[in-house]
Amino acid sequence: MIDHSCSCEDNPLIPKICVVSDVIEETPDTKTFRIQTVDGKKPFLPKPGQLAMISIFGVGEAMFSITAQGEDYIDSAIKKVGVLTEALHSISPGQKIGVRGPYGNGFPIEGLEGFDLLFVGGGIGLAPLRSLIRHSLENRKNYGHIDILYGARSPEDLVFKDDLFENWTKQPDTIVHVTVDKADAVWDGNVGFVPAYLEELAFQPRNRKVIVCGPPIMIKYCSESLVRMGFDKKDVITTLEMRMKCGIGKCGRCNIGSKYICLDGPVFTLSELDDLPDEK
Repeated sequence: MIDHSCSCEDNPLIPKICVVSDVIEETPDTKTFRIQTVDGKKPFLPKPGQLAMISIFGVGEAMFSITAQGEDYIDSAIKKVGVLTEALHSISPGQKIGVRGPYGNGFPIEGLEGFDLLFVGGGIGLAPLRSLIRHSLENRKNYGHIDILYGARSPEDLVFKDDLFENWTKQPDTIVHVTVDKADAVWDGNVGFVPAYLEELAFQPRNRKVIVCGPPIMIKYCSESLVRMGFDKKDVITTLEMRMKCGIGKCGRCNIGSKYICLDGPVFTLSELDDLPDEK
């Protein structure tokens, strides 16, 4: 006999039907999708750094960072890199999608309170950082001085430009540093790779926590730079990018040693990463 007593709400593997209420073009290959339930509510209450599994029925699903949230929505910035993301980029407001979540451990908000914060992002890596930056600025009295260092391949590839050049620069005791790998004819900011700019700015480790997110090669070189600059590995936080399938630690796709990235991550300190075996 089939038991019909278990509803979709009881099964974490069944997506909740949601609606894309707005689509914002960030760059030529990155869009922000504003997501609500069909009755105009927030799908769930995520912590900064947590993830959502987003699906288009008949195409597939994948895990994406939640970049912001309001009283009745969550935002996710998605870069076009494959079949699912191309399908997402083709939709218009009103399109129904599937959403599961929230997943992951999120950033250690309480553990960052009372410290100066240095955010280091590259490319679409600013997306997961944005949720924590917004939280820190909305709860400004809980944190010390804030520096935001962000870089992209070109000025055209910079995401969240309103935040970088308007919203965040107006906040008290907050400095935004932006760099690009290659300038265009009108760019008058810094030109250079993020790790080099990080060392040039010479941030001091005293009473400062660092949160890094970006392409794996950028995280690697920024981590090495931070260690050379005197930062303790326990004070450097990053996100581990791995392919996650189920999101609830059942499929084993994201297992490394004793850790499941979807459950124990994606947020780790560098000292925690040192304890993990190398990925195969």
